[in-house]
Amino acid sequence: MRARAVGLWAVLLLVYVSWSWAQPSPVAAVQRIATLKKQATAGDAKAQFTLGYAYQIGQDVPQDYTKAATWWRKAAESGNAGAQFKLGWLYESGKGMTQDYAQAATWFRKAADQGNLDAQFSLGVFYEYGNGVPQDYAQAAVYYRKAADQGDADAQNFLGDAYGKGVGVPKDLVQMVAWYRKAADKGNTDAQKSLGDVYYFGTGVREDQAESARWYRSAAENGNADAQFELGVMYYDGTGVPQDFAESYFWLDIAASGKSIGENKELADLEKMAKRRNDAASNLTKTVLLETQNRARKWFEEHSAKANPQ
Repeated sequence: MRARAVGLWAVLLLVYVSWSWAQPSPVAAVQRIATLKKQATAGDAKAQFTLGYAYQIGQDVPQDYTKAATWWRKAAESGNAGAQFKLGWLYESGKGMTQDYAQAATWFRKAADQGNLDAQFSLGVFYEYGNGVPQDYAQAAVYYRKAADQGDADAQNFLGDAYGKGVGVPKDLVQMVAWYRKAADKGNTDAQKSLGDVYYFGTGVREDQAESARWYRSAAENGNADAQFELGVMYYDGTGVPQDFAESYFWLDIAASGKSIGENKELADLEKMAKRRNDAASNLTKTVLLETQNRARKWFEEHSAKANPQ
C-alpha cells in the first residue's frame, strides 16, 4: 500500500509540543530533545508521539525506526490515535520491527475507531486486499466512506471505484461520478483520469469530449501516464480538442518514455504508447519535431525537480 502522510492528527500533536523544526542551533536542538524526552518519560502521550516522529524522520536525533516504534507504542497504548496509526504503519511496512499485517490491522482499527482518517483509509485497503483481515469489500467500503467523509482524496477515489464496479456497495454511477469529482477537485490524478474516462464514454454523465480532455489534461499535467496517453490520442484524432500533431507527440512522448513521475508502465503499454507517438511524429517536420522533443525534455526536468526537491 502507498505510504501516506500522518495528516492533521500529527500536525496537531506536533503543535502541542511547541516544536519548531526550522533548523535550530545544535545546542537548541539538544535542549529540545532533552525536554521532549523528559515529557515523554513522564508519560505524556503527545510528547511520546512527537519523539517517535523525530526518530522516524531523523530530526535532531539519528533516524531510528526501532526507537520510533518504542515511543509510538507507549503513546498508542495510552490511546493516542496518531501513534496507533503510526505503529500500524510500522507493522505494515516492517520498519523497526517484523512485518505483521494482523498487528497492523489491529492498530489501524484502534486509530480508525477514534476517527483517524489515515487509519480509516488504511483499514479500507486492508479489507479490500485481505491484508491481515479476511477480504471483505463491504467493510472496505465502510472504512473508505469514513475517510472520504473527512475529505481524504484517496478514499474518495477508491469509493468512486467501488460505486462504479458495484463492489462492496450497490453499483451507482451517480455516486461514482460524485466521489471521483470530490477527489479530482483535491488533485487526485487517478480520479481526474477516471473523470476523463467518464466523460469520454458518457458513463453516468452526458458524453462530453471537451470535458473529457479537460480532466485528462489535469491528470496529465500532474504526471499520470495513462491520462497523458489519452490526451495525446485526443490531439491526434482531434477529439475534444483541435487536431494538433505536435501536442499529440508531446503528450505521447511523455507517456511512452516511462519517465512520468511515479508511474511504472507494463512493456505492452509502453510499446503501444511508442507506436502512437511515432505515428504523430510522421506528421511533423524535422524542425517542429525537434522543438517538441525539447519541450518534452524540459517538462521531464521540471517535473523531476518537483518530485524530488533538494
